[in-house]
Amino acid sequence: MGKHTALYQKHLDAEAKIVDFAGWDMPLHYGSQLNEHRQVRETAGVFDVSHMTVVDVSGTQAQAYLRYLLANDVARLQETGKALYSCMLNEHGGVIDDLIVYYVDTNNYRVVVNAATREKDLAWMQKQAENYAVSLQEQDLSMLAVQGPQARAMALPLLPSSLQAPVAALKPFFAAWEADWFVGRTGYTGEDGIEIMLPNEAAPGLWDALLAAGVKPIGLGARDTLRLEAGMNLYGADMTEETTPCASGLGWTLAWTPETRDFIGRAAIEPLRQDGAEQLLIGLVLLEKGVLRAHQKVLVEGVGEGEITSGTFSPTLNAGIALARVPSALTEQVKVQIRDKAVLAKVVKPPFVRNGKALVEV
Repeated sequence: MGKHTALYQKHLDAEAKIVDFAGWDMPLHYGSQLNEHRQVRETAGVFDVSHMTVVDVSGTQAQAYLRYLLANDVARLQETGKALYSCMLNEHGGVIDDLIVYYVDTNNYRVVVNAATREKDLAWMQKQAENYAVSLQEQDLSMLAVQGPQARAMALPLLPSSLQAPVAALKPFFAAWEADWFVGRTGYTGEDGIEIMLPNEAAPGLWDALLAAGVKPIGLGARDTLRLEAGMNLYGADMTEETTPCASGLGWTLAWTPETRDFIGRAAIEPLRQDGAEQLLIGLVLLEKGVLRAHQKVLVEGVGEGEITSGTFSPTLNAGIALARVPSALTEQVKVQIRDKAVLAKVVKPPFVRNGKALVEV
C-alpha cells in the first residue's frame, strides 16, 4: 500500500482507477482520460497534487542560499508573491529537479518540488544549506490544482473570503496567502488556473465544493497529455541528472548574469553558453498514422539518431506529438522508428497547445 493524500477516500468515492506514483496511491483517471483532458481545455478540472513537496526556506541568508542552489536567480524576485521557475543542478550541470520558488520577502521563500524526487531533493537542499544561515521546513499541506479557462471564476467563491479579492487580482505566476492557505496562479496544463495549498483537514471540503460547482476531477493520465501539449517537461523523462538544461529545452532558465553570481553546476555548463549543446530538445508532430512513445528512435538523416523523451496522442491536435532529444544539427522533418517502420514527423517548436488553441499546424 502506498501513501495516501487527504483526498484518497474522495478518489475512491469517485470510482477513480488508482495507480502507484512515486510511492503514492493516486488517481489515474475517473473513467475517461480523454473526457478529462477536454474538460480542462474547455471548462475546468481539479487535480489532487498533494503528493508534491512544499519546503519553506527562511533565514537572513535565504536569498544568498537560493541564488547558489538554483540555476535561475531569485534576486529577480522583487514583488511579494512573485514566482520563479528554475532547475536545481548537480556539480556536473545535470538536473536534480525542476521546481517553483515563491518570494515572500528576502528572508522567506516557498519552494515546491516534485514528489518523485522528494528524498534526494531534501537531502541535497540540506547539504547545501550547511554553509548558510538558513532553515528548511517541509510543510504538511494538501495541494489542489484547479485548471481551465473557467477555473478561476469557478474556484474563487469557494476560497476563504479574505483571500478572494487578492486571488482575483493575481497576475500569472504570482501568489497570495492568508494563514495556512496559499494560492498561486500557476499550473502544469497550459491553461489558466490556480494551485491551492491548504491544511489537510480543509481539503475534502474544498474538493466537494469544487465538484458541486461543476469542476470535474482529473487524474494523472490527463495531466500528462495536457502538460505535453503545453510543451512542459516531465522530470525523469525530458530532463534528468544526466542532462543539462541546455539539452532539455530549458536554457532560458539559466541566469548567467550577473557574471559574479556562482551557482551549482555553472562551471560545468558555462562552455555551452557560447558553443551550444550537442543535443537539443525539440517538438515532433507525427505526419502519418501511429502513436509516439518515449524511447522510440528519432532518425535525423545525415546527422544521426535521437530519442523521444515524452510522447502521446494529442486530443486537441488529433495527432501524435512528442518531445525528443536529438543532435543539434537537424532538419525540418525526421523519421521515428515505430516498431519495424520509419514514420515521418515534422519538427516544431513547443508548445503545441496553449490556452486551448493549437499553436502548430498538423
